[in-house]
Amino acid sequence: MTWVYDPLPIGAPALAARDEERWVAVWLWILAGLVFLMVVVGGATRLTESGLSITQWKPLTGIIPPLTGADWQAEFDNYRRIPQYSAVFPNMDLAGFKFIFFFEWSHRLLGRLIGLATALPLVFFWIRGALSAALKLKLLGVFALGGLQGFVGWWMVKSGLADRIEVAPERLAIHLLLASALFVALVWLASAQGRAEKRPAPRGLRTTAIIFVIAVLIQIGLGALVAGLRAGRAYNTWPLIEGRFIPPLDQLALLSPPWRNFFNNLLTVQFQHRMAAYAVLAFALAQAGAAWRMMGPGRDALRASALAVLVAAQASIGIVVLLLAVPLWAGLLHQAFAMLVLGLAVVNAQALYGRP
Repeated sequence: MTWVYDPLPIGAPALAARDEERWVAVWLWILAGLVFLMVVVGGATRLTESGLSITQWKPLTGIIPPLTGADWQAEFDNYRRIPQYSAVFPNMDLAGFKFIFFFEWSHRLLGRLIGLATALPLVFFWIRGALSAALKLKLLGVFALGGLQGFVGWWMVKSGLADRIEVAPERLAIHLLLASALFVALVWLASAQGRAEKRPAPRGLRTTAIIFVIAVLIQIGLGALVAGLRAGRAYNTWPLIEGRFIPPLDQLALLSPPWRNFFNNLLTVQFQHRMAAYAVLAFALAQAGAAWRMMGPGRDALRASALAVLVAAQASIGIVVLLLAVPLWAGLLHQAFAMLVLGLAVVNAQALYGRP
């Protein structure tokens, strides 16, 4: 009789599949973390007025920064030809230029790294058969969205290279919203991997969770308009603006045609961001109350409560940012907490839907 040793116990294929699913989840969480970092570094480029320091888009060769004195001088000369230099940094020397160049170069480098960190593991997991057909399509969409984000980033930068001293605020908002959408997709897919099958939460609670994610995205877009116009450095009082909770209508509708006020009127842009913050906080508190009422004590209720606490913390940070007229550390903290709120909102929504 010949004895054959079988190293794979009963159920081993299923175990191997679960292990690969966990590795896919780790990869997706790493990608979400990189996008989170990308958004924070992007905020630093905006707050330090660094976003226009690189006036050319070189997708491949741009990964290498200037290496010689002549290269640095050529980059500096390019920057001195755009309106921002004479209007914002007329006394800047080469050392000062290197400082702002570093932020924008780091931001673009992160974008390239995210592209590689998406493409190479995607090919690896695809070849190993670790991805379902549905997940393959979703990941291809994520990859395409990341590529689109790169094009939109350059489209945004181009708006500030002539006739302006900063990028167009509406293009900045689109750029940030696309990054946020990419973050949403990654967090949703990552949190779905390895999640045990469960009965979905009541439809009302699921719908509310999705609407809350959309509300947070809208608030992030409104915050981008504030950043694009530097509106956080004006009207630095709270809870009143110029001594009033609601500013006069004629000041809110100062520009013509009226729709321009929502994008280009400093007072209107800051006011709508404030009002949306109150609405998001009230929404978060109501959502937490509904979760306790409909689901009872448990993870779902605790997660909704944690989300409400995080939103309250973010609102408090926003008030500090405003009162201090947007110092760099506070502005970056505010942007980071916005993404944390968004991430937890997505995790909450995905958990309520159960595993797709």
